[in-house]
Amino acid sequence: MDFQHTNYKLTEFFLIFILMPVSLVFDYPAWLKLGLGLLGFIYIVWMLLRVEKQRFKLNKYLNWKAFWKRTLVLLACICVLTVVYVYFTDASKLFIVPKTKLLLWLFILFFYSVFSVYPQELIYRTFFFVRYESLFRNKNLLIFINAIVFCLAHFFFKNTLVLVLTFLGGILFALTFLKTKSTILVTIEHAIYGSWLFTVGMGSMLGFPS
Repeated sequence: MDFQHTNYKLTEFFLIFILMPVSLVFDYPAWLKLGLGLLGFIYIVWMLLRVEKQRFKLNKYLNWKAFWKRTLVLLACICVLTVVYVYFTDASKLFIVPKTKLLLWLFILFFYSVFSVYPQELIYRTFFFVRYESLFRNKNLLIFINAIVFCLAHFFFKNTLVLVLTFLGGILFALTFLKTKSTILVTIEHAIYGSWLFTVGMGSMLGFPS
């Protein structure tokens, strides 16, 4: 079987990035959803290691200074916008979890960053760009499609604001990955922004405990 054939890649793309996330909207057993998700993740890791010959190691030549400068500037903007949003929509939720459930807050930040963000970035940035970048001549179209499928992955929340945020986040994370080719950097960026949304009081709409 030719894993690099265009038709194979297109079928793979449809199954992983379209059919699977859309199926989560429908009502079928949670164990089956988890099982399909686990099988998909195992397939992705296998493809990265055995077919694409990727190696999960830290690149010592990463430009950490530029990364932190960009990330912290964007975080400052996000902080201002989200504080204003939560204050005017439901001020009682502003920083509610760290103020009332400090240990839960710390645990969720750790669990979210390690067991949710990293797998997401491995799938939606590393795997996506390694497998499909060669199919697109237009980088802007590539980034747009990546943002769309990342947004689609959160479709089961059935929340318009979540879809908007994940689409915008998808663009930011795609740009970071294309520039750095680093799963670690884009994971850190994703974890920072997501953790902030949970911290500021927007966690309940994103599926966080509150």
